[in-house]
Amino acid sequence: MTTIASGTDTLTRDALAVLQPGFTGTSAPSWLLRRLGEGLASVGLFGRNIATPAQVAALTAQLRAERDDVLVAIDEEGGDVTRLEVRTGSSFPGNHALGAVDDTALTEAVAHELGRRLAACGVNLNWAPSADINSNVDNPVIGVRSFGADTSLVARHTAAYVSGLQSAGVAACTKHFPGHGDTAVDSHHAMPRIDAELSVLDSRELVPFRAAIEAGTRAVMSAHILVPALDPVHPATLSRRILTGLLREELGYDGLIVTDGMEMQAISATYGIERGSVLAIAAGADAICVGGGLSDEPTVLRLRDALVAAVRSGELPEERLADAAARVRALAAWTASTQTTPSTSSSALSSAGSAAGSDASTDVGLVAARRALKVTRGAHFAPVTEAPYVAAFTPVANIAVGDETPWGVAAELRRLLPGTETGSFTGERAGAEALAAAGSRRVVAVVRDAHRHTWMAEALDILLAARPDTVVVEMGVPQSPPRGALHIATHGAARVCGLAAAEAIAGA
Repeated sequence: MTTIASGTDTLTRDALAVLQPGFTGTSAPSWLLRRLGEGLASVGLFGRNIATPAQVAALTAQLRAERDDVLVAIDEEGGDVTRLEVRTGSSFPGNHALGAVDDTALTEAVAHELGRRLAACGVNLNWAPSADINSNVDNPVIGVRSFGADTSLVARHTAAYVSGLQSAGVAACTKHFPGHGDTAVDSHHAMPRIDAELSVLDSRELVPFRAAIEAGTRAVMSAHILVPALDPVHPATLSRRILTGLLREELGYDGLIVTDGMEMQAISATYGIERGSVLAIAAGADAICVGGGLSDEPTVLRLRDALVAAVRSGELPEERLADAAARVRALAAWTASTQTTPSTSSSALSSAGSAAGSDASTDVGLVAARRALKVTRGAHFAPVTEAPYVAAFTPVANIAVGDETPWGVAAELRRLLPGTETGSFTGERAGAEALAAAGSRRVVAVVRDAHRHTWMAEALDILLAARPDTVVVEMGVPQSPPRGALHIATHGAARVCGLAAAEAIAGA
C-alpha cells in the first residue's frame, strides 16, 4: 500500500494529488519519487521519457515502487500523435483513418490493442480519444486527430474507442470538451474562440461527449477555448458554467475532469499557470495537466503552493480541492483494480512498442490503415515499377504532433522498391526544387493538408504540369479533388499509413 510521508498535512496532500506533472529523463528523478511519497498521485509521460517499451515498463515499475496506485498518463492517440512510438511513428492509424473506414468494431479493436500495449508498459491513463468534430477544415491543431466532420460518425467512433481502450484496463480521457473542432487557432499558441449558437453546440459539439459519457469514459479533458454562448468571459478550462454547470450537472458526468496542458499559451499567457490552476480547480476541474513544456520540481511546488494559498485565503473552497483529490484517487483505485503487472518478456514488450515482429497480415493497426486508403487512378496512370523519387512537402507540425516523429512513405517504399531516393521541400520554390532533384525518376509527391498551405498546392501544380505521371499521396485531411496519375489519401501520417500507401504504390 502507498505510504504518505509523515508531516505532510491533508491540504498539501490534496494539492499535490490534483497535479499531473511531467519530468525529464527515461527514469524517475529523485524529486518525483519524493513527491509521490508526499501525496502526488499522477505522472505524465511524454516523448522525452520514452526509449523502448522495456524502459517504459521499468520506469512505471519504479514509480509504483513508491506509490502502487499512481496514475501514469500519456498522450497516445495513435496516428499522428504518438508518444510510445515517437521515434518510429505509430503502429496504429489515427482517428481520421478509422472514421474513413467507419467500422466501429475495427475502431474498438484498434483502441483495445493500443490499450493492451500501453498496459503492458504500465501506463493506465490515456489522454485520448479526441471527440472533436472537424467542422472547420482549416483547423490547425485537430485535423486528422478527429474521426471526421460528421457528428454521428464522430459520436459512435468515440464511444467505440472508449470501450476498446478501457476494456484493456486503461482509462480513457475524452477530449477536448466542449469541442475544439470549429477553431482556426491552435490553443498551444493563443486563445481560440467558437462563436456557434447554443443550439449548434448542443446538436454538434456536445453529441460525441454524450456518447463518451454513455460509454463510461473515466476522464474528460477540457479545452482552452472561449465559447461565448456558454461563457462569454472564461475559457472552458476555467469556466464553472461549462465544467460544473454543463458537464457535471446537465450532462450528468461524474468521472475525472482533467485540464489540457496549463503551460499552453491560451492559459499561461493570459492567466499564468498558477492562477489558471486555481481557477480551473474552482471551476470544477479535478486534475491539472502540466509538464509538456514545464517538467521540473519548482513548477510542481509553485502549483502546489498556489492551491494551498488559495484555500487559505478563501478563494478556493477547501471542500472543492478535497473533492477533486478524491476523484483523482478514485480513478487511481479503478486502474489499480484493473491493471496487470507490466510484462518483462522481450516478445511482449516488442509488440507493446511497435508492430515489428508481429504478423503483418493480421496486425490490426496495419489492417485498419490499409482499409482507410482511398486510391484513385488518373488519366496518366502507369504502375510504379522502378525506384522513384519521393518529394516530401513538409509543413510545420503543430505542437501536439511534434516534429520529432517521422512521417511519409519514403522509408517503407525504399524497402519495397530498393534504390528509392527522397528529399524534403518547403516554401515557394518547393515545386521547382523537387523537379530538379528528381531528375528523370518517377516522382511520388507526399503532402499533408495541402488545402491549408498555398505553397504546397502551388508545388503540386508545378510538378503535375511538368510530370503528369506523378503519384500524389495526401497524408492529411483530403479536401481537393484527387490529382495525379495515382492519388492516395491515407487519412493520417502514422507509420502504418505510410506502409499501406507504399504497398499501394509498389503494387498498383
